[in-house]
Amino acid sequence: MWLKAFHLIFMVTWFAGLFYLPRLFVYHAMSSDAVGIERFKLMERKLYYGIMTPGMVLTFVFGVWMLADYAWAAYGSQGWLHAKLGLLALLVGYHFMCGQWLADFKHDRNVRSHVYYRWANEVPVLFLFAIVLLAVVKPF
Repeated sequence: MWLKAFHLIFMVTWFAGLFYLPRLFVYHAMSSDAVGIERFKLMERKLYYGIMTPGMVLTFVFGVWMLADYAWAAYGSQGWLHAKLGLLALLVGYHFMCGQWLADFKHDRNVRSHVYYRWANEVPVLFLFAIVLLAVVKPF
């Protein structure tokens, strides 16, 4: 019970960061004020390294622990679980893409518009929807 609770807490933390960081990138890309830009850089760095990355790591630690605890062999043949884990792998890729965007802003190398980041902000919503659907419905 506690294991699942901690897994969900860290998953929500990670996903919240995945939703919020690209939104910061939208405002950062629109900003021209030097003080504001430095504030965005600080907020983005704290969110990515202080909340999102630990949330991602602990989501996986508790997720693997739950799989081991609840008999991986019983779930190993479930296609929905493999699809869910595949989507989570794509979210990890998105996480590291956010890290690259963070580095671009940090070194003043961003060449993308705020519109690009608005679209990028929608990606985790689609993944989360699919992950929850797979976990609840277990269609295959």
